[in-house]
Amino acid sequence: MKIEVIEIILQPLREELRNHALYKELKSVSDIQVFMENHVYAVWDFMSLLKALQVNLTCTTLPWKPVKNTNTARFINEIVLEEETDVNELGVLKSHYEMYLDAMVEVGADTNKVNDFLNGIHSLDTALSAIENADLNDAVKSFLNFTFETIQTQEPHKIAAAFTFGREDLIPDMFLKIVEQAGEDAYPKLEYYLRRHIELDGDEHGPLALKMIQELCGDSEAKWHEVLECSEKALKERINLWSHIEASIRQTSEVSG
Repeated sequence: MKIEVIEIILQPLREELRNHALYKELKSVSDIQVFMENHVYAVWDFMSLLKALQVNLTCTTLPWKPVKNTNTARFINEIVLEEETDVNELGVLKSHYEMYLDAMVEVGADTNKVNDFLNGIHSLDTALSAIENADLNDAVKSFLNFTFETIQTQEPHKIAAAFTFGREDLIPDMFLKIVEQAGEDAYPKLEYYLRRHIELDGDEHGPLALKMIQELCGDSEAKWHEVLECSEKALKERINLWSHIEASIRQTSEVSG
């Protein structure tokens, strides 16, 4: 099995996500607020996937020793640099997560809940129990559980699958739709965040992530099948989260209407 085969098998799920009815629901400021208040957890746990890859594929301990694969190490370090310490629309160094929070404030979305959630997580060992006990809806909990269960396998090819097929590789498609629905000049911080992701993930990170999968799986059919299985689960979790957000927006519209 190779990347091309996996992409063909995943195509129906990717199309379902790309054409999800959620995008058509993003019509007003209140819709954007509901979306961001749910999606912010995916922005945050993406960073945990990235850091898990950095821990597994680069040397983050002392004494330093050469890594097995400098290609994957370089790729991950480049993404960490851009995701943790990028430049916002004002030229200030910020992580993409912090830029997203700034955009949430800009559109009037509530950031207190996600801040409280992060303050309650103190280690990887207690992450799953913290998620279970958090005041979060079932879709967000399921999404986060899958992420951290994958991270806790400590198997780089599985983590890379969730990172690549469930996340990085889809961000340009889904964010383009959101920008179109929100209006390009409506929210400068949000627009900058989205355009920056489109620029990095579509032009640079996406293709490199596919190469990372190839390097990690090599000729191991077992790993390729595990990558496919993990990628399918990641896409289904994303679709489930999108469906929840769509239903939440509809419910909010009905109440306000």
